Amino acid sequence: MNSNDPNHSPLRDVAQNPEATARYLADVQRVLLDIGRNLETLAQEIRVHCRDTHVEGDRFYDAWLRAQPVERAFKDVLKNVEAVTKGLEKGAYKRRAHDEAVANTARKRKEKELEKRRKKNPQLLQAAPNPPQPGVQGQNFGYGGPTSIYDMGNRESA
Repeated sequence: MNSNDPNHSPLRDVAQNPEATARYLADVQRVLLDIGRNLETLAQEIRVHCRDTHVEGDRFYDAWLRAQPVERAFKDVLKNVEAVTKGLEKGAYKRRAHDEAVANTARKRKEKELEKRRKKNPQLLQAAPNPPQPGVQGQNFGYGGPTSIYDMGNRESA
């Protein structure tokens, strides 16, 4: 990072680091919020001045009508400043999310590859044999018992 390098840009370093990007955008946002407060004050002063400017022969609402376009213009400017500050927050969030997505991409690809391999070559699971318990008959015919009366063994039919 030689500052004498003609291709060196200080914002390039900021863009490469999500924390630095967030700090930079927060600083810009603070400046814009300060500018927004100043513009709000200016808009109020302009509103008062424009509405109080009467010309001889005006009806009571003529000054108000003349002030409306000016007030609307400042209102639009304030709305745009607010939108820019919200956009800066969103941009910082998206920048951090991008880095997290890049960091997780390799892990997700490995997981997908393992899942593909499992689907192509499923492992056959062997049932664990039940150890014989003393005092219990060798066959336990519960619900999965005999299918006909001839397979009942030593059990009695109904």
